[in-house]
Amino acid sequence: MPTHPSPWSYGVRPDDLPPTGPDRLLVWLARRQWRTLVAGACFGIPWMLSVALVPAAVGRAVDDGIVARDGRALVLWSLAVVGLGLVSAAAGNGRHLFAVRNWLTAAFRAGSVADLAVRRAGPALTRRMPAGEVLASFTSDFGRMGHSFDVFARFMGAVVSFVVVAVILLRGSVLLGLVMLVGGPLLVASLAFVMKPLQRRQTAQREEAGRLTALGADTVSGLRVLRGIGGEDTFLDRYRAQSQTVRRAGVRVAGTQATLDAAQVLLPGIFVLVVTGVGAHLAVDGRISAGQLVAYYGYTAFLTIPLQTAVEMADKLITTRVAARRISRILAVEPDHPSGPASAATVPAGPLVDPASGVVVEPGRLTALVAARPEDTAGVAARLGRTVAGRHGVTWGATALDDLPVADVRRLVLVSQPDPRLFSGPLREALGGRDDHARRTALEVADAADALAAVEEGLDGELQERGRSLSGGQRQRLALARALLRDPEVLVLVEPTSAVDAHTEARIAGRLAAHRAGRTTVVVTASPLLLDRADVVHLVEDGVVVATGTHRQLSRECPAYRSVVVRGEED
Repeated sequence: MPTHPSPWSYGVRPDDLPPTGPDRLLVWLARRQWRTLVAGACFGIPWMLSVALVPAAVGRAVDDGIVARDGRALVLWSLAVVGLGLVSAAAGNGRHLFAVRNWLTAAFRAGSVADLAVRRAGPALTRRMPAGEVLASFTSDFGRMGHSFDVFARFMGAVVSFVVVAVILLRGSVLLGLVMLVGGPLLVASLAFVMKPLQRRQTAQREEAGRLTALGADTVSGLRVLRGIGGEDTFLDRYRAQSQTVRRAGVRVAGTQATLDAAQVLLPGIFVLVVTGVGAHLAVDGRISAGQLVAYYGYTAFLTIPLQTAVEMADKLITTRVAARRISRILAVEPDHPSGPASAATVPAGPLVDPASGVVVEPGRLTALVAARPEDTAGVAARLGRTVAGRHGVTWGATALDDLPVADVRRLVLVSQPDPRLFSGPLREALGGRDDHARRTALEVADAADALAAVEEGLDGELQERGRSLSGGQRQRLALARALLRDPEVLVLVEPTSAVDAHTEARIAGRLAAHRAGRTTVVVTASPLLLDRADVVHLVEDGVVVATGTHRQLSRECPAYRSVVVRGEED
């Protein structure tokens, strides 16, 4: 069986999830890859510094070589320019390597964090957040999480080179140095007037895009129903209206983004003009040499690089914070039950009791739950499997189910819902199980031979997403086989045969009772074929048990039971 990379391959553990909040998440990510961030800076600083020093070397070549007519000095400083170019090329390769590595590491680590948070939150997540918003985070936010980490090495080089050039200018002219040290930060700080609106508009645009994704997913999943009731036009109108909302939000983002992009050219350009004008004035007055004037012109050309890099860093930081805010919302969702490590505790001895309904599930027996309203018995099944939030007082022998680690409950009790969710991939992996013999046995019990034959290449074949190439009955029987392969101590099946015909249901009923003989099994159903195989049947009305016995006893003695079962049989 092929192996898959661990979600903790980037150093993320279930007990080490980051704190919520976009800034705290970014700091958490940075702390876990500080070595590669520092390594990138160690390459980024000499890369940009070597470019910054080229004008100084050219200026010295002009003064010491050309003006002084010293050929040896001219050659020496020319070789210095070549050396700086070689340093820039070598350091640039290393900087790019670590920039890509930092970007990918941050993106994939953020993905691992979100994956763990989703699995920890469970069904509580989709009650707090739309599924489309979660999907949008997985499809777009992770790549954006790495943008700031990508630019970090260049940004550090820009800061250091900016300071070095300012010091050089201070030594040659206090006025030029002060213009550099004061004007540069002021220009970058002025971008705050653009960045804050951009961040708000990007956040709004992402939220609208998440709603559009959710609407599209709902439409696709319910397409068959929509066609059956003729509702395609209604949903098409809703999708079109939401698309226009996303478009308008995108246009608002584009306008602000265009302003920021223009500022990356305009503001450094204004700054260069100021430095050039001051330098030319000093040269005319004879306060700087010809070589220094040439160097100053070189500095002004170079200054566009660190200033544009600073503006880009601010832009990427905004994008990253917007993505981090969405991921933080996933991290903030608390699960219905506090998680903890699975223990090696033995299986509790005694019956499984739900005091809210009065249902008692004796160990080793097949118990059936019947109700006129499916939500009554579904609620009992959810409490027995501890799949709903809160404490409900369910006991297993002398042990409170709420006090067991949730990992133990998931290992010991399995609740199989009536709407099976099948995932794409090899059928063998979708079913699980120890070996092919166990898989074929479970498929036989579930009478799923036709479902196996419907998948090209059988167990080696690829199951399409949600098993959409199969019928509803085939999907339901594959889900039943998957549940049987888990072989839990307590198996709770909710309407496991609602989508199959009577002959198939009869075969499943007989095989299921024989296969689970001596094991604790709960079946939520109104099917007489399954009820007749149960050791004990509970009739539930308004969430409370009103009659208990075998199927035949209740059929003879309980009119309410007969009305439910006969109706189920007619359905």
